Amino acid sequence: MARMGIAELVASAQALSASGQVALAAELYRDYAALNPDDPLLHVVLFNQGVLLSSLDDLRGAAEAFVAAIRRNPGFLPPYINLGATYERMGAAVEAFTQWSHVTGSLSAVTADGLTYKVAALKQMATMLEGSRQLAPAEEALRQAIEISPGQRDVAQHWIALRQRQCQWPAVVPLAGLDRPAMLRRMAPLTICCHADDPMMQLAVSYAHCKEDAGWPTRFRTTADFADRIGQVPGRRLRIGYLSSDLREHAIGSLMAEMFGLHDRETVEVFAYYCGVAKEDATKARIRDTVEHWRDIGALDDDAAEAMMLADVIDILVDVNGHTRSARTRLLARRPAPVIVNWLGYPGSMGSPFHHYIIADAQIVPPGSERYYSETVVRLPCYQPNDRLRPTATDRAPTREAAGLPAEGTVFCSFNGTQKLTPFVFGRWMAILRQVPGSVLWLLKSSEEVEARLRNAASQAGVAPERLVFAPVVGAHDHLARYALADLFLDTVPYGAHTTASDALWMGVPVLTVPGRSFAARVCGSLVHAAGLPDLVCATPDEYVARAVALGQDRAALTALRARLLEGRATATLFDTPRLVRELEGLFRGMWRDFAEGRLPRPDMTNLDTYLELGAELDDPMVETGFRPDYEARWRDAVARRHAFAALPADRRFHPSAQEG
Repeated sequence: MARMGIAELVASAQALSASGQVALAAELYRDYAALNPDDPLLHVVLFNQGVLLSSLDDLRGAAEAFVAAIRRNPGFLPPYINLGATYERMGAAVEAFTQWSHVTGSLSAVTADGLTYKVAALKQMATMLEGSRQLAPAEEALRQAIEISPGQRDVAQHWIALRQRQCQWPAVVPLAGLDRPAMLRRMAPLTICCHADDPMMQLAVSYAHCKEDAGWPTRFRTTADFADRIGQVPGRRLRIGYLSSDLREHAIGSLMAEMFGLHDRETVEVFAYYCGVAKEDATKARIRDTVEHWRDIGALDDDAAEAMMLADVIDILVDVNGHTRSARTRLLARRPAPVIVNWLGYPGSMGSPFHHYIIADAQIVPPGSERYYSETVVRLPCYQPNDRLRPTATDRAPTREAAGLPAEGTVFCSFNGTQKLTPFVFGRWMAILRQVPGSVLWLLKSSEEVEARLRNAASQAGVAPERLVFAPVVGAHDHLARYALADLFLDTVPYGAHTTASDALWMGVPVLTVPGRSFAARVCGSLVHAAGLPDLVCATPDEYVARAVALGQDRAALTALRARLLEGRATATLFDTPRLVRELEGLFRGMWRDFAEGRLPRPDMTNLDTYLELGAELDDPMVETGFRPDYEARWRDAVARRHAFAALPADRRFHPSAQEG
């Protein structure tokens, strides 16, 4: 080994790692370092060893290797970045920050490589600061990263999302030579859902995310590759796989906890592919106990996870992540099952060529709105599952005084995340408070800076800042219990309440909403309708304000609405989970028939690059897009102008010759 060159060493270690022998590759680097203490590239060897040890969760060994690399060559910046990440995983936040700060302040950062390292360190610092709720410093770190390297999409996405969480209005502003349309074109799918109720722009952003951030795979399967499956069903049960990182203590896990055990085991075989955090909790254990096959693929790369799904012969794979954290989009792009379905995790179209169906309902995607989805739309009576076995925890409800609420007066609440707040929504809330004396608005606690910003905005709107009350973060059962203290839940738009709305309705708190145009903006209306309160689904923002004011001044009406909810809970469509599972299985059977009979839909990706450009130009921060009466007319005009000056293929969306629906 003493005579092995550095190139041969790295190639040998990479071959061992690729074959799954990571520990042996790390030992190879260790032995080489011991036998070649004077090698001028020893710092690279030690760094590579540390990377492998970190992947093996040998954090102490990794830290020692990175420190040794730094000692050998203090000007070599990569080990500082990785040492910081290792310290962070070990819980040593101060030490981690010190390493990254060294990189960002290093004089060598003026070189091309140094700039790359500095951006990497700034991104790490931002993530740690955000995790400790230091949102403003995190935003500043990302701003510096964008100014150094404007082309990094993920940094711009993170920066805009942080501004949304801080209620920094407007959230999208020019930066580092990127004008506003350029920033909009870089937005993440969840971020655009919070930004504007523009379903066509949302579809285009999703497509760009698949194309630019996830990327297309080098190998994938076509329908022909699954031809041998056609004759297998109904000779055996239909094999359904649910892929999610959130089958745990999470909003998605809490919604789905009961439904897995209700599947008809005579016709359906249920697989759960879990790709989330390794930590155990009661919800994860409950789901694991009610599926037939639990597969933890969190530690598996795409090759191994794909092989597992193919070995399981999954017929229909349900993507319950979509464009959310920890999604396995690259794995899905390989098409490990003949039919792939988008459901529940992401409120909108995936904009991908490999998702065949999206599950919705008639309230969320009304007939005629299918143009906003690359997938074929199929519908349930209500698209959201619910857990009827979750506790009501009413015996744990605090008093209003203990919760910091007034003993008398109407308590309006909205327990959505601050990223869902917009100046338009906040302005409506302030109009409601001004007209309902003695009322308060109960929100979830955020950082002190965000709370101060919202209280200042309230004061400028003529509302005493103390009328905004912030609820501290508590456990799920305690949070559910304190809903009983609220009188009326006020929804947000363009990204409305989803799990938070069904929690409120389950606890007997009426929810007032005004649906928009996009999926995320219409879910709450679907839930309220399915809970038996269609009269609380408003047609316009003005009606929303007027209805909230009227209810806020009418204690008897609020009491009657609460009674309707609680009395109808056992029969409401929203909480009829057995029916949802039966209907869902019916959709699955229809999808399989489509596949077996050669009718599997082909996702429509036509002109989505162009729609992204048009949508970025059409966006107007001064107007709520979804409530524009000329929404479709503006899009049609923009498309007509583009077609007049460019040879673009016609599509079924807003081309002048396209038919409705």
